[in-house]
Amino acid sequence: MAGRGNKFAKIKYEERVRDEINLALRREFADPRLMNVSVTHVELTQDYSHAKVYWDTFNAATRGDAKDAIESTASRMRSLLASKMEVKHTPQIHYIYNSQFEDESKITKLLKSDGPSDGEE
Repeated sequence: MAGRGNKFAKIKYEERVRDEINLALRREFADPRLMNVSVTHVELTQDYSHAKVYWDTFNAATRGDAKDAIESTASRMRSLLASKMEVKHTPQIHYIYNSQFEDESKITKLLKSDGPSDGEE
């Protein structure tokens, strides 16, 4: 039963990290390339020392610029998390692009069409 409590605490901590990063992207960074960036999910290692932070952008055309911008926030974001969350140790942040919505869109388009035409693969 204790294991389930720890899992619940970890999920809550991941959600809080996600929410704090999203807030910080809007309030603490003036980079316009971050305006359409949203953190979709956070996964922490068992010891909470590393966080995989999955992000997406509402404009796929600006994904490359957004990637450069969000990756440049990692060290400052870690400091901001430490002060906002009032914890001694904050996870090292690793940003990962989340292509889930693009993938879903491609699948939906394929399902709506009759599938790939004879010349496509």
